[in-house]
Amino acid sequence: MQTGTLISLALYFILMIAIGLYAWRKSTDSSEGYLLGGRDLHPAVAALSAGASDMSGWLLLGLPGALYAAGLVEAWIGIGLFIGAFANWIIVAPRLRAQTVEYGNALTIPEFLANRFPDKAIALRVISAIIIVLFFTVYTAAGLVGGGKLFVTSFAGLFGDVGMSDYMFGIWLTAGVVLAYTMVGGFLAVSLTDFVQGCIMVVALILMPIVVMTGDGGPSAVAETLRGIDPEFLSLTNGLSIIGFLSAITWGLGYFGQPHIIVRFMAVRSVAAVATARNIGMSWMFVSLIGALGVGLAGRAYAQRNGIPLEDPETIFIMLADTLFHPLITGFLLAALLAAIMSTISSQLLVSSSSLTEDFYRLFLRKNASERETVNVGRVCVLLVALAAILIARDPDSEVLGLVSNAWAGFGAAFGPLIVLSLTWKRMTGAGAVAGLVTGAAVVIAWIALGWNASFLGGEGVYEIIPGFIAAWLAIWGVSKATSVGPANPYRAEIA
Repeated sequence: MQTGTLISLALYFILMIAIGLYAWRKSTDSSEGYLLGGRDLHPAVAALSAGASDMSGWLLLGLPGALYAAGLVEAWIGIGLFIGAFANWIIVAPRLRAQTVEYGNALTIPEFLANRFPDKAIALRVISAIIIVLFFTVYTAAGLVGGGKLFVTSFAGLFGDVGMSDYMFGIWLTAGVVLAYTMVGGFLAVSLTDFVQGCIMVVALILMPIVVMTGDGGPSAVAETLRGIDPEFLSLTNGLSIIGFLSAITWGLGYFGQPHIIVRFMAVRSVAAVATARNIGMSWMFVSLIGALGVGLAGRAYAQRNGIPLEDPETIFIMLADTLFHPLITGFLLAALLAAIMSTISSQLLVSSSSLTEDFYRLFLRKNASERETVNVGRVCVLLVALAAILIARDPDSEVLGLVSNAWAGFGAAFGPLIVLSLTWKRMTGAGAVAGLVTGAAVVIAWIALGWNASFLGGEGVYEIIPGFIAAWLAIWGVSKATSVGPANPYRAEIA
């Protein structure tokens, strides 16, 4: 491994920890500061933080790998996500920012749901917190798998025998740096590092496809090579069935229910700033997705022309970074990959920690816990969730996109209909909220356990978010209709 690459990565790690220390001095004196940054995020920070925590290693590993293996048809996942993200900014963002303040200044999604439906407050907080911790542990593990793959591919043998030692070292180093700034600086540290990481990611995703295509004869030469592999490699409909199309495009439904994304809406400095954040965030996402498509397709052409075998398609970004660039630039590109991974892990750890702290510890164990005690408990919870995720991520054969798809569907089905309807439908009841939450999560878990889910676009089944989302929506609607007469909400009464 070149010294220049290691220097670039070391500087990146130092920057992340320095941001954590800055945030520690600025915003960790209270629960609102540690968990939401004082609700004072700049629109640009909120936008890139939402985008970077959303995209994760999927953007630089999973999506390019899927395109490398199967062609442009895999782009439907990205198209679905772009549509879903835009709808999320329009429907959820302004309403959630306003209503979380109206309903008792809620600091977490479970707390908001409890304040919105006080007759089912305990059930909603406990069930939603369990779902958050369960699925986020799996989701965090997916990010750690990406960190492990990076070290196996780029740093093999650096710390001893090639193989499992490199993989586990990558996992522990990735987790260690994330824990350092997340435990110390809380939400503000996570958001500021996300902003920096989002900038690094988009630069890398612009730079790499341009360099690959320039050195490979330009876009026309790349297209010619890909058509030589398969005449339909650049077709959006190659082998695409109706079920496959729906399974890909409905990834966008998941946005409405991702706690680590929508919590950014709660923290932006004002409702008026949401529109600015949306424009910045969607522009970033568009450029990033185009770049990821370019990495996968141009990377496949480059590997084909140069006879480079690639056992794991999800490592195409790493291979190109190692092969084509000066060591200092390689270090920057690998830092972009780590940025994608770490931005999501940190967000997920903090949301899981906030649920354990606010919805278990404060609710059942120490109702009168001081602000300092609550913040310290939150730090311990971050560590515990990270350790559980490391245990799950020990299998080096895990697929990043596979783990992400399961967790994404779980959140999307459990929380998506619940969040949208709680913000937009006044006749929704607490019983309906509980029914939707349980139904969405249960259907997704059962669908996966029975093997009925799709594996990428070529899978035989239906992506589990579809039945889960529909079942949860119907459960909320049906149970709310049956229990529409209920007690008035005290927070609404106070506001009125």
